[in-house]
Amino acid sequence: MKRKFRFILLLVGLIAWFSVAVYGYTQTTTASTNQETVTIGYQKADPVDISRQRGELAKKLKAKGYQVVFKEFSDGAALMTALKSGAIDYARVGDTPPVTAKASGTDIALIATGATKEYGSGILVGKNSGITSLKQLKGKTIAYQKGTAAQYLIMQALKKAGLSTSDVKLVNMDQSSASVAFAKGSVDAWVTWDPYTATAQVNNNAKLLTNGTGLSKNRDFLISTQSYAKNHTSLSKLLTTALNDDMTWANAHHTQLIAMLSKTLKLSNEVIQKMVERRTYSMTLINGNSTIVAEENAIAKALYQAGVVTKEVDMKTTLVDE
Repeated sequence: MKRKFRFILLLVGLIAWFSVAVYGYTQTTTASTNQETVTIGYQKADPVDISRQRGELAKKLKAKGYQVVFKEFSDGAALMTALKSGAIDYARVGDTPPVTAKASGTDIALIATGATKEYGSGILVGKNSGITSLKQLKGKTIAYQKGTAAQYLIMQALKKAGLSTSDVKLVNMDQSSASVAFAKGSVDAWVTWDPYTATAQVNNNAKLLTNGTGLSKNRDFLISTQSYAKNHTSLSKLLTTALNDDMTWANAHHTQLIAMLSKTLKLSNEVIQKMVERRTYSMTLINGNSTIVAEENAIAKALYQAGVVTKEVDMKTTLVDE
């Protein structure tokens, strides 16, 4: 009788435990599904990556009901492909990918933008090249990456010197390949941006023939698709505010930022310091900013006139009406 009583007590206890366990699982699952997933594409050491590593952005969005997923990409082209396919909801890119994407038919939305990065972008030449002016680029082999800010910058630089792309030999290379080619002297010049610019200057004593001043602002852009952006205007504001909070932190904490990015990029503190100290970090909503639209339209016009894209687009149409 006692044995039977103990068995009954054990059975009741197991049932109670199982009920609590199932309830607990249900609660966890429900809590998880209440969080809307937001996937953001980024490139290593860009503003989104800084926010990812700092961790504050994910916390702020979680408190508002969003679970942030970060996905790293190698370049702007890959980010645009992912955005178009729906693999990501937002992308951090430079100023040229949005134009080429729009011209190719991708229905993008410009959400927010950052401060100029013109001082860390430019045309590098070797320390012993003898090239001291843009006009001396005539007949030279120049590495650049198609569809990026580098393409627009070299077009503007050549125009300023009274030259055209037919006066030089442009070689389309990804940044890693261009870095090797430049270090070996296989190309006479390299159009690029930080941290590649700073790396070449510090490690190879390369000379910055010109930076982007007067040629290209090379801003950061946070973009999405029109359909997603129109349905998530509040989220876009929240995300932009959280990003800008992290950018404010970055401007005020160079020592911590340099240490963080040095580890991320596996580059020396000297290289990262050079990069960080010649730019300002920010991220603000565009909200019909005519200056930003004009900058993007200038890129659109130049790419169209050069035959890089098949039609000239009005980037004002990428803004989202609230």
